[in-house]
Amino acid sequence: MTALSVNLNKVALLRNTRRIGIPSITKMAEIALAAGADGITVHPRPDGRHVRGADVTALAQLLRAWPGAEFNIEGNPFHQLMRYVHEVHPQQCTFVPDDADAFTSDHGWDLQRDGERLQPLIAEAKAAGARVSLFMDPVPEAMALAAALGADRVELYTEPYARAFGTPTQEALLAQYRAAAEAALAAGLAVNAGHDLNLANLTPFLRAVPGVSEVSIGHALIADALEFGMAETVRKYLAAIRAAASRLP
Repeated sequence: MTALSVNLNKVALLRNTRRIGIPSITKMAEIALAAGADGITVHPRPDGRHVRGADVTALAQLLRAWPGAEFNIEGNPFHQLMRYVHEVHPQQCTFVPDDADAFTSDHGWDLQRDGERLQPLIAEAKAAGARVSLFMDPVPEAMALAAALGADRVELYTEPYARAFGTPTQEALLAQYRAAAEAALAAGLAVNAGHDLNLANLTPFLRAVPGVSEVSIGHALIADALEFGMAETVRKYLAAIRAAASRLP
């Protein structure tokens, strides 16, 4: 079944508006894991607006007590990401082509342009023990190149699908993601997905797109946690994943 990795950046964003350490990012991670989350994702940015270096270290220490859970660190490998890969040895690192001042992740890699620069960093991260996933737009033709560069997975950037959800273009977008996932699987890559997936659109996406190994969800999940609490929210997302797998409504 598709794994759920909980992105805690927005917990850190709220904490950073004060200097008293609440909400605690490690406490939220513990609650999420106890409720059944399969892993924790963070995306430390150069400006420290969300998760910071001390959080990465603290979460790595916490996750040692959860041997079945995975730590996924996202970011631009040309900025500071490789520092964390070497310091805490996450199970997965996701290379994202963010500019340092990007509002949020908003596009995948152009491997024709950036592949030559990425290849040695992919090898470096794998040598440090991390699985490498490349954040990609749903372009089927790009998947073979991602595999040729040495990536283990791709993470399909799903904001375009989320924006199209419930509109006449939804099915066309889903067909594009399905084709990209099939191309990735055919190239020997595993498939992750993330960005603006939520309780409404997650199940239809997983039903339409084959072989998704993991979804990484932050903004919507943390927003839902304000209403339902972190533990109940994680259970709701896991139920949405199970509904996709079982074809239940």
